[in-house]
Amino acid sequence: MTSKVLKIAGLALGAAALGGLLYAERARPLRKRTTEQLPRIAGNVAMGIACQAVVMAAESPITGAMAKRNVKERRGIQHAIGGLPGRILAFLAMDYSYYIWHAATHKLPFLWRFHRVHHIDPDCDTSTAMRFHFVDMLLSIPWRMIQIRVSGASPGVMHTWQTFFLASVFFHHTNWRLPKGWDKALSTVITTPEMHGIHHSKDLAEMDSNWTSGLSWWDRLHGSFRHGADQDAIDIGVDDPMAEHDTDLVQGLLSPLDASGGRAKAAQPVQAQG
Repeated sequence: MTSKVLKIAGLALGAAALGGLLYAERARPLRKRTTEQLPRIAGNVAMGIACQAVVMAAESPITGAMAKRNVKERRGIQHAIGGLPGRILAFLAMDYSYYIWHAATHKLPFLWRFHRVHHIDPDCDTSTAMRFHFVDMLLSIPWRMIQIRVSGASPGVMHTWQTFFLASVFFHHTNWRLPKGWDKALSTVITTPEMHGIHHSKDLAEMDSNWTSGLSWWDRLHGSFRHGADQDAIDIGVDDPMAEHDTDLVQGLLSPLDASGGRAKAAQPVQAQG
């Protein structure tokens, strides 16, 4: 009974937090909206439902079984170190390895075809956090298995990281202008709306920054951290000839099947600035 109560309480808390973000981004928008909202949001939510189905049917059973086996066989970073330090290092390993995966989805053309579906959204807000191609979720499963195996994350550590990661993804996608100074202060630890707004820019030099989706330390470590850009000047989306066409739900889902038409442009490395 206690477990059910905690689960219900957690769901209620999550729903309240999501509602708070939706209210905040409308009360204090970070950037002006550029498109009709209802069709865009409906499409994003539909994609999110498909992705959640993939996670529940494929990813969760696999990673859950691996996390239990980590405990049983005492394997991975968490169990090599042991105790609280081991759990902390496993959490950090999970978060850092996602930074690597996110960069790969931009730099490897095949992965970019699917991740591009997330970036072609012309407005970045809370609903964008749900806009991923379901095949993008499938392709990430082998990497998620590597994350769990190497980190040695126990079910508890894995669920803690997943909860933090999900909360972070919704938070930093929101189109919320935080009170003065808050975004800069929070960006010393976690990914913020201003940070991720820069990452969603059509400008490749801006898009090739702020790849972290949890702790902001990894961008600082790799020199990819960027903050302070004029959010009103950021052009959200992808600069390729088919981007506007592919924002439609059906066209977006079909777009990875066709790598022509300049769709792979954002996967190219940034040119040196003169």
